Amino acid sequence: MNLLIKNGTVINADGRCIADVAVSDGKIIMVKQNIKPGVQTEVVDASGLLVLPGAVDVHTHFELSFGEFTSADDFFSGTKAAACGGTTTVIDFVTPEQGEGLITALQKRKAEADPKVCIDYSLHMGLSEVNDRVINEMKSVADEGISSFKVFMTYAFKLSDDEFERTMTQAKTIGALVMVHAEDHETLEKNRAEFIAAGKKDAWYHYLSRPEEVEAKAVKKAIELAEKTGTSLYVVHLACADGLKAVEKAQRDRGCDRGTGTCHTSMTGACPPVTSIYAETCPQYLKYSSDVYKRPDGRNFVCSPPIKSKASRDALWWSVTQGTSPYGINTIATDHCPFDSYVKDRGKNDFTQIPNGVMGVENMYPYLLAEANNKQTSFERIVELCSYNPAKIFGCTPAKGMIVPGADADIVLYDTKKEFTISQKNMHSNIDYTIWEGVKLKGYPTRTYSRGKLVYNDGVFTGTAGYGAFLKRTKDMCSV
Repeated sequence: MNLLIKNGTVINADGRCIADVAVSDGKIIMVKQNIKPGVQTEVVDASGLLVLPGAVDVHTHFELSFGEFTSADDFFSGTKAAACGGTTTVIDFVTPEQGEGLITALQKRKAEADPKVCIDYSLHMGLSEVNDRVINEMKSVADEGISSFKVFMTYAFKLSDDEFERTMTQAKTIGALVMVHAEDHETLEKNRAEFIAAGKKDAWYHYLSRPEEVEAKAVKKAIELAEKTGTSLYVVHLACADGLKAVEKAQRDRGCDRGTGTCHTSMTGACPPVTSIYAETCPQYLKYSSDVYKRPDGRNFVCSPPIKSKASRDALWWSVTQGTSPYGINTIATDHCPFDSYVKDRGKNDFTQIPNGVMGVENMYPYLLAEANNKQTSFERIVELCSYNPAKIFGCTPAKGMIVPGADADIVLYDTKKEFTISQKNMHSNIDYTIWEGVKLKGYPTRTYSRGKLVYNDGVFTGTAGYGAFLKRTKDMCSV
C-alpha cells in the first residue's frame, strides 16, 4: 500500500460514504473504514473533505491549428491545467489531412502527445473526408483503441448526407460511436454573408448568424440519420433548448434511460433500432448567455456553436439539475480550445475572422462542484456528468470514473469551505486571459492524484510531462 486517504466523504455517481481509500501501484485496492496503513504508506487525512473520482473531459483541442495560428495549449500545458482543475483524463482529437491515412495520422498525433501529457489521455478520430479507403480503415482505428469517430455538419470538412450515413453504417458494423458537430451549414453561411454585406461585423453577429434554430435543425437531422442506420449518436457541445428537446424525444421514443440502453418500452426487452442518443453540453453554455457577445471583449467568447440565449441556458441547467429525470444531458465536457487575445483580436472588425474556441479544462469541475456546493444540484450528479458517464460512454470504465477497488487511483480531494476567485493569474494554462475572470467559487479542489501520483497540491502543479498514458478504449459502448 503506497497511499492511504483517510476519513474523507467518498462521492460516486451512485452515492456517498465515509471511508478510507487505499492505493497500491496506482490502483485503488480498498474503500472502507478503518484501514490500517503499512510501514511505508503515505497517509493523507481527508477529514472534512470530499473524495471524488477525477473528471473525464472527453472534448479537448490541444495543439489545434487554425490557419496560421495554433491553440494556446499544447498537450503539456493543457493536461497540466486539467490536473490543476481536478480532471485526470482527457480525450482529444486526431483530424487527418485530406488523403492522409487514419492510422498514419493517429501515430503522428500520439507522437505529439506522449512526451507531454501529465495525465492519462485518449483520442477521437475526426473524419474530414469519407471514401472507400477511410471506411475500410475505420476498423483498424477501432482496433487501436479509438472507438469514436467525429463528423461535422459545417466547416470546410463537412460531410454530405450520404457520407454521414455511410460513416454511421460502418460505425455500427464495427461497434463504434459517432460524434457530431451539429450546425446547419447552408443557413449559417447565408446568415454570415448577409451580415458581412450589411457591414454588421462585431461579435454579436457571430451569435445571430448561428442562432438556436441553426443548431436545432442539424441536431434533428443527425438524429434522423441515426434512426435510419440504427447507429448510436453522441451530440457534442449541445447549446440550445430546441436541440435538447430533440435529444430528449429521441431518448424517450426509445425508452432508454439517458440513452444508456435500459429499455422500458419494448415488450421483448430489446431496444428499438437506435440503441443510444447521447448529448454533451459545456460549462460555458451553463454559465453565460448570448449577452456576452455584446461586451467589448465579446470576441473572446466566440465559439461554435455560440453561447445561446438565457432560455437555452435555463433549459440546459434544468436537464443538468434534474438528475432523477431519465432523459436529457448525459455528459459535460469543455471543448477547450483557447486562442490568445492577440489572435482573437484579428477579428475585432470582422467576426468571421475570429478563431473559434474558449477555455475551460481547468474550470469545468471546480465550477460545477461549486454549483453543487451551492445546492443547485448534488455532488453525485456532477460526478455522474463529469466523470462516470463520460468514462462509461467512451469505454474508459472500469479504470476511470469511479472510486472503487480495481479502478485507477484518479482521485480529487475537495474542500467545500475553500473560497477561490478565478483569474488568468492563478490558472495553469498558457492562455493570456480567461472568460472565467472574476468568477467566485465556494469550494475548490485541494489535491489531484493521477494513478496515485500527486499532480496538484493546493495551487501548485506537481506532475511531470510524459507521465500520462494512452488509453486504449473498448468498442461497442452502445451496450452500456
